[in-house]
Amino acid sequence: MQWEAAPSWRYRGVASVALTALALWGYSSLESRWLALGFVGLTPWLAAVDKARTFKGALSLGVGLAVVFSALVFGWFPRALQAYSGAPLWVCWGGMVLFAPLFQPQWVLTALGRWLARRGLGEKESGLPGVVGMLVYVGVEWLVPKLLADTLGLGLVSSERLRQGADLAGAPGLTLVMLAVNECVLAAARTFRARGLAPSLRPLAGAALLLVGLAGYGTHRLREVREATAEAPSLVVGAVQANITNYEKLKAERGAYEVVRRVLDTHYALSDALLRDGPVDLLVWPETVYPTPFGVPKSDAGAELDAEIHGYVAARGVPLVFGSYDVEGGREYNATMFLEPPAERGGAPVRTAYRKSMLFPLTEWVPDAIDTPTVREWLPWTGRWSRGPGPRTVRVRLRDGRALTVAPLVCYDTLFPSYVADEVRQGAQLLLTLSNDSWFVGTPGPRLHLTHAVFRSIETRRPQVRVTNSGVSALIDATGAVLGEIGDDQRGTLAMRVPATTAMTPLALSWGNWLGPVALGLAVLLLGGAVLGGRGGRA
Repeated sequence: MQWEAAPSWRYRGVASVALTALALWGYSSLESRWLALGFVGLTPWLAAVDKARTFKGALSLGVGLAVVFSALVFGWFPRALQAYSGAPLWVCWGGMVLFAPLFQPQWVLTALGRWLARRGLGEKESGLPGVVGMLVYVGVEWLVPKLLADTLGLGLVSSERLRQGADLAGAPGLTLVMLAVNECVLAAARTFRARGLAPSLRPLAGAALLLVGLAGYGTHRLREVREATAEAPSLVVGAVQANITNYEKLKAERGAYEVVRRVLDTHYALSDALLRDGPVDLLVWPETVYPTPFGVPKSDAGAELDAEIHGYVAARGVPLVFGSYDVEGGREYNATMFLEPPAERGGAPVRTAYRKSMLFPLTEWVPDAIDTPTVREWLPWTGRWSRGPGPRTVRVRLRDGRALTVAPLVCYDTLFPSYVADEVRQGAQLLLTLSNDSWFVGTPGPRLHLTHAVFRSIETRRPQVRVTNSGVSALIDATGAVLGEIGDDQRGTLAMRVPATTAMTPLALSWGNWLGPVALGLAVLLLGGAVLGGRGGRA
């Protein structure tokens, strides 16, 4: 009798999905007290997949976990989507559940890859299905990028030592280690049931060796990075988080000009208070804080506001970085403006624009292949921004005349390790991120976004200044430590004293996202060998 045909199969399958999803839900809190769940939580589901005798059984376990995992771990996303789009909540939930296997394809393809490897082996006992499953998981996450770029390795952000391993192969490398530990724990449980305690210690020792090795590497790298980091700050960045959100609602209530007036006056006041507390080398406001084209005004009132910002920078003598729009050739861009005080009295401030390249699908841009009047009519909230030219650095002159090369990042840019690495390879000394996370206020979204930022600093070994309109604004050093922050849904300012770190070139920076394609290639080779070998044996 096939395992799926047994009366208890449905209950065992449901239980395995529920247990693993609940464990990963706790682990996804990014709190150290739940860290261990990530190293053991996959075992119920992996055991169930190994019991599956048919393609349909493995597929159902993969789809089931994709759906339940999405509902538990990302249950906050439909509410945020509703707040942004105005669509009914049931539509947002229905869309997430329906498309969960596409948004989380690693669960589905890992289950199928594991099943195919076991089927190819027949009755042989081997660790090959586990190896294939791990490689498929990591390879698929590389091949099919996810909307929020989530991966299991991000959960190690709460461990100072373990997260340092990300400078080898990014967060996916940590994911691979976590999958391997889960495999060891599963092997130990099986061996214990079949042969007793003593033999089961061997796979447990393998799990311990992986964790000790990762922690030991982290300890070594922490020491190296700290030795390369000066105690005194190299510059002071003033960050302003005004916590003014939902511009569109405010515009409908008060008018566009009054909203811009309120936003600017608030940022002027907060910035002046910050400047009175001590010298600041660079002043930073968040993404789209000035919600209109800067430097290419659409009206006389816009030209006056542009001139006012120019005058503010000239009068304070401090360069200002802020989010705005940029326009060229009929195209509009989400941009970061770098505005330097004039070199001579009476001169004009120097303006440089960085245009955001990695735009959030639908809300910021619509791919040309589906950009039709019908789609715009159905989804009136879709964005119309154009994509920027790609990774580039900006050289900004600080208050005291020093030049600083920064890697400008806007919101979604931060989720792409290769993009950030490209900017650092161009000579960036500092990651400078501007973001607008207001649609996710009160959800795990801002903390998840901050976690991505932490990993970008580890992978490139560069400090990072992150400024948002509603949180979380933060200073991150080259070890991924958050040295100061303004929390979610708060108003405040922060003088970020950025430590100087000697330029380092870790493997993740030199080789980029190398692990994903390597893992996928190995998975295909091993799986092909298992399937062909199984056919040969049966012949």
